Amino acid sequence: MNADPGQLEQVIINLSVNARDAMPNGGKLRITTSNAELPPDSRGKRSEAPANGHVMLEVADTGIGMTREIQQRVFEPFFTTKEQGKGTGLGLATVYGIVKQSGGEVRLDSEPMSGTTFRIFFPALATAAESEPAVSESRTVPRGDETVLIVEDDAALRALAARVLEASGYKVLLARNGVEALALCAGYEGKIDLVASDVVMPEMSGRPLVEKLAETRGETKVLFMSGYTDDDVMRRGVLDGRTDFIQKPFTATQFATKVREVLDQQRRPGAN
Repeated sequence: MNADPGQLEQVIINLSVNARDAMPNGGKLRITTSNAELPPDSRGKRSEAPANGHVMLEVADTGIGMTREIQQRVFEPFFTTKEQGKGTGLGLATVYGIVKQSGGEVRLDSEPMSGTTFRIFFPALATAAESEPAVSESRTVPRGDETVLIVEDDAALRALAARVLEASGYKVLLARNGVEALALCAGYEGKIDLVASDVVMPEMSGRPLVEKLAETRGETKVLFMSGYTDDDVMRRGVLDGRTDFIQKPFTATQFATKVREVLDQQRRPGAN
């Protein structure tokens, strides 16, 4: 299969976190891979199979399961059945976007109180040589040694972003929302070179965080992250034309490249 390693890791993490939340009293999580034939979709339609078949990633849990109504909406951006502040509704939407971008398909089997199984089918490659572009991309990830604060309420995305930057040489600080980020900054004596913050978060979102942070750490650069498009974020008044932005979902290479790009910029006129 030809998929970005960082994106594939994000798919596995998001599905695993979703499974964990579906098993509040414990249970079993099973992750398997195999060669497989793509089954029909929910309407009974079968997609044309690629010449070399499919590789299947299966993530199954023994949790609370889903009703048919929830299954029909589960991949919608910002749809969530979790309590307010417990989830963004972007986890499964991100999985769906990554899989489709990679030419794959997602199948979901679930029943209330009987667990959930996600089966993801990626087109298989004929030879290992065809996977070289993905390997080549991973080798070109830019590196650095600056300190980056990641502010993200989605645990899976926060962990993935941290791993990407730590693997590239950065020192990483983590916070779940703006309030936690400000408390961390107040007690941190070293320099924070960049804040990479989600736009919409519980308790305190990205913009008020950045405005408060500018009062004490005016030298810190800012990168906003969001599932909204750039124009949508602009219309919501979050960006002012001077703040950098990266749209979710992004690959490991895209994220590391954007972070390096922002860190290397000269401070823009009028920026705090």
